[in-house]
Amino acid sequence: MKYWLLTSAALVSAGPAHAQEAPAPTAAEAGPQGQAPAQTGADAPAPPAARTPAPAGTAAPASSATEALSEDIVVTATKKGYGESVQNVPVAVTAFGEAQLDAKFVQNLQSLSYDVPNVQLDGVGTAPGYANFTIRGLGINSTIPSIDPTVGVFVDGIYLGINAGVVLDNFDLEGVEVLRGPQGLLFGRNVTGGAVVMRTTRPSFTFRANAKASVETGLKKTVSGMVTGPLIDDVLAAKLAVYYSDDDGWFRNRFDGRSFGRSRDIIVRPALSVKGGDDFRMDIRYEHGDVDGDGAPVQSHAVLPRDTFALSIDFPGFYKAIWNQAIVETNVDVGFGDGVITNISGYRQFRSRTATDIDGTPQSFFNGFFNIAQKQLSNELRYAGKFGSVEVTTGLYYFTQDLAYAERRNLLGNSRIVSGGGTQDQTTWGIFASADWHFADTLTFNLGGRYSWERKAVRISTLRADGCDLDTLRCATNFVDSNDWKSFTPKVGLQWKPDDQTQVYGLYTRGFRSGGYNLRNTDLGVPPGPFDQEVQDSFEIGTKKQFGRSRLNLAAFHNRMKDLQREINLPGPLGVSQVIRNTADATIQGVEAEGQFFILPNLVLSGQLGYVHGQYRNVRFDISGDGVINGIDRDLKLPRLSPWTYGAGLTYDQALGALGSATARVDFTHRDTARFTDNNVGFLPAADMLDASLTYNAASRKWRLSAYARNLLNEVTYGGDTPLTVAFGGPGASLSPLNKGRVIGGEFALNF
Repeated sequence: MKYWLLTSAALVSAGPAHAQEAPAPTAAEAGPQGQAPAQTGADAPAPPAARTPAPAGTAAPASSATEALSEDIVVTATKKGYGESVQNVPVAVTAFGEAQLDAKFVQNLQSLSYDVPNVQLDGVGTAPGYANFTIRGLGINSTIPSIDPTVGVFVDGIYLGINAGVVLDNFDLEGVEVLRGPQGLLFGRNVTGGAVVMRTTRPSFTFRANAKASVETGLKKTVSGMVTGPLIDDVLAAKLAVYYSDDDGWFRNRFDGRSFGRSRDIIVRPALSVKGGDDFRMDIRYEHGDVDGDGAPVQSHAVLPRDTFALSIDFPGFYKAIWNQAIVETNVDVGFGDGVITNISGYRQFRSRTATDIDGTPQSFFNGFFNIAQKQLSNELRYAGKFGSVEVTTGLYYFTQDLAYAERRNLLGNSRIVSGGGTQDQTTWGIFASADWHFADTLTFNLGGRYSWERKAVRISTLRADGCDLDTLRCATNFVDSNDWKSFTPKVGLQWKPDDQTQVYGLYTRGFRSGGYNLRNTDLGVPPGPFDQEVQDSFEIGTKKQFGRSRLNLAAFHNRMKDLQREINLPGPLGVSQVIRNTADATIQGVEAEGQFFILPNLVLSGQLGYVHGQYRNVRFDISGDGVINGIDRDLKLPRLSPWTYGAGLTYDQALGALGSATARVDFTHRDTARFTDNNVGFLPAADMLDASLTYNAASRKWRLSAYARNLLNEVTYGGDTPLTVAFGGPGASLSPLNKGRVIGGEFALNF
């Protein structure tokens, strides 16, 4: 038994953690959710199907930032028995390894919002933590918890069932993968836009510890720490990671002159890993999180201009969230097909209480209170193996979720108070299979399919006087219903690899987003559902090319959506009216490019470009709100679709001899304006983001010191822009939550 745990408390309390790598473990130490050690070059050998490479963070660290950029990033998106180089998988995916996430000073998924073509990883802002992610023009713009997101978020193999509690501070990440386009085959329902896959680090059978501390404008102070190592050699390993941040608030509230945006975050992640020889590994992860802070920084364009960070609200609101989750991943090597059986069981409990000054003015026109209680349980059992020239991945999936929601609106100086909400119970089953037939040395044919069945049962109380009790989440139900949906999502693809550094691929796949109900029903005369499922057929071609250490990836896509689900936000007697309907069919098409080029051995140019165009077809709902369905509706722009996204960055390393080395980075990215509401009245402004950093690395590679800046141009951006009734602030009244502007910070990291 080792005694390293005796020192872990001191290491964590001494400050924060920066994960670096230690010597690589054997292949048996890793499982399918792990990431392979970095290998240089496209011709690095693939591991056998029954073995998964060691997770990132276990190989020796790169000696410089440019060296780290030259290494392969290994992804797990294909769910085979091993990780694959991002350059070898026939799908449009952008991946960030541990080194890249550290270099970008990523604190949450929103930090990557401008770094991927045709992708927006934003929060809606009405309440902290709500993800409203958009990929290739498909996204949602609502905090209604019962609506399924178009972009699925997966943490250590489990799907997060609601979009609340997703855009919160994160750390201890081994990697992030952003998959563009529908992923209905392997990831199931509700990924018509794409999937974001996050992996936290796992316990190591070699001792290591690291710490990190940062301070940035706000004032925001952050410390984190991680320690891991063996308890019983080659049998049992443990990990403890702790994160704490205290944000005084980036904004200044003109109403009382105080800082606004206060937040205090605590995250604790213990984990255990058990090995049984070379053929068995079980990873047990637990996470507890607690967030306490102000409500949303809402600006009203009836009283304040769009191009400032001015804020003047009489009600600061609050946000409190607590969650607990446990994930057990088991990997067993089997002789059948030289394969591996993987089982991932997950449980998550999330609860939040939110209050927000919705009208965004110094008067009490509209204060909103929103409470959520959610529990989910899931299990995925799959097998991955190889039979001659055919690789097979197949499995079963189960997901169940209980959701309770209640909200209260205090309107017009509390002269009118209404409340509503309800409960939703859902169950999902899925069965899937995928086969890669390597029928020639350079050609691979992929065929797969997934059958999914889902049932939702709801009890809903329309917003009205005494509709719900926020403390107990009990509601005076006036709508009870249940329904089920099923779908088959096939995939057909062909991959050609003329050489080890080139691939060309083409694929057809289908994704679907299940139907459902609206737990925020604002009109007694409008039923809250059910609305039907949304189906997408996607056609994509792409190529990936390696030029030594440089690489270039291109993709073009054409997507056809049927029965597009939309949350229609219109001004109403309760401030804003929200209904969910299948509004129309639509076509979205575009192109993407990503590249990384070594101008010098120590100077790297990276860039990305995306263009997307969307068009309504077969409109079946009065989207414009003018009372008729006509050409005006068909000519509207799809919400949250930014036509152009692009950016470029430089990374430069300079050796300092015995003093160590220094790294400078600068990144510029652009995103076009996008319409926020379906009737195109609300919109999100275009933005140019300039980020920079300078890092000194000690010669011992045991510590580093960095200065960094995000949004140096101080661009004003919003999470959303929902028009409100004139009575709630005057002409131009809106719910427009602000994002932070320029942030400058410093970070100190240690590695033991």
